[in-house]
Amino acid sequence: MLRAAASRCAGGAARRLFSSSAAPFPAAAGARKQLPLDEGDWAYHPEWWGTDEGPGEGAQTVFRQHSECGNGVVSVAAYPASHPASDQWPAVERWLQERNARLYPESAGAEQFKILGYQWRVMRFNDHTRQSTAKVMTCYRTGGHRSLYLMQQPHCLAVPCEFTYIKSMVSAGLTALPASSYDLARAASGQNTMKILCIGHGGGSLPLFLASKFRGADIHIVEIDPVVVSASVESMGFPASSVKGLVCHSMQPADGDELLWGGIHDRIFLHIADAEDFIANDSSQYDIVFIDAYDGDDVFPRKLWDADGEFMKNLEKKVHPDHGTVVVNLHSDSELSECDEDGNTAHLQSTLSMGKHVSGVCRAYKQHFGMAFTAAVPWLCNITLVACRDKAMTSGARLGLSRRDFVLGKLLSKSDVVERDLDLPFPCLQYVKNGFTLVD
Repeated sequence: MLRAAASRCAGGAARRLFSSSAAPFPAAAGARKQLPLDEGDWAYHPEWWGTDEGPGEGAQTVFRQHSECGNGVVSVAAYPASHPASDQWPAVERWLQERNARLYPESAGAEQFKILGYQWRVMRFNDHTRQSTAKVMTCYRTGGHRSLYLMQQPHCLAVPCEFTYIKSMVSAGLTALPASSYDLARAASGQNTMKILCIGHGGGSLPLFLASKFRGADIHIVEIDPVVVSASVESMGFPASSVKGLVCHSMQPADGDELLWGGIHDRIFLHIADAEDFIANDSSQYDIVFIDAYDGDDVFPRKLWDADGEFMKNLEKKVHPDHGTVVVNLHSDSELSECDEDGNTAHLQSTLSMGKHVSGVCRAYKQHFGMAFTAAVPWLCNITLVACRDKAMTSGARLGLSRRDFVLGKLLSKSDVVERDLDLPFPCLQYVKNGFTLVD
């Protein structure tokens, strides 16, 4: 979630970032391979950003409903997307027709798929806070099974800045796994089953991204607000069949999820539940847990970080004892009204540490998991907290290196492993090392 204070803080730096990141970075001689195109890059933000007061001019509201779970008015606005360009659409249309032919062999050649276009879909709380952003493709099928389809693009993590908090969570969290001797490559290829839990759903970008990157992943999502879930399914292209215990009025026909997702949706399970109750009753053991659970009033519920509470005690038991990792999105409780116009990261980091509860949250997770570190998200009032098993992370420690330097070095040495195994469109290293701090 991007709060208003973070938006103001990002302003000056973002203007310069946009001017410098509109084109991919040139590949230097001897440098690592060229990264895939990142459709969620900050360079595209003028297409969907809107204003701090609301969707802005040119937006079309496609969902609007009042929440009874503290999120106020939940709305989704649509904006035209420039990428991929229309000359790239035929390749996707052929891919859809191949999928359709496998489902309906008798219709081969009789039905055609046409793309209507791509849009950014932005979910907001109270018309103000940008909760999540997703890129969505709309297409239709001609012929006997004439239908209209909406599909979120799982490879695109478009949250507000080139340095986004979701990319930070993915980079720091997933890098901690191989640093704790977890075999990430086997999970990515589907040879091993990986258990992932996401607390907080939003538009569903994070779980869809993870499901598309890990063929061996079973992903459970816990979201307390049924209105948020309805918004993601009805207007942001999240697969409806993944939702458990809620009837959503998806525009998709009955075969939509199977056609578009080809089995990915069968590995995603979205539960409408309170996170504390879910963890208390769940029998699964997870390799990694992502927590992004701010409400419409920008509050991270205390029960999700109370060191003596039932949630933390149960979560500790539900995370793998050797390599289990928990990743939490946090931001300062202080208004950042004095952010340096030149994007001074050191000033931002010192401001983050002044939040009322950030240090308490970090200590609580360290207490339950043994080790915790944070990485700051440049130009945003967010930090990523990663809690993991200290014995796994510090195994093989070398004499002469401080605990901090050893852990950071181990993480950085695994960042290229994550990029390679998952074919990420963004580099992990910058997110891991920025403002890296071990929690005392």
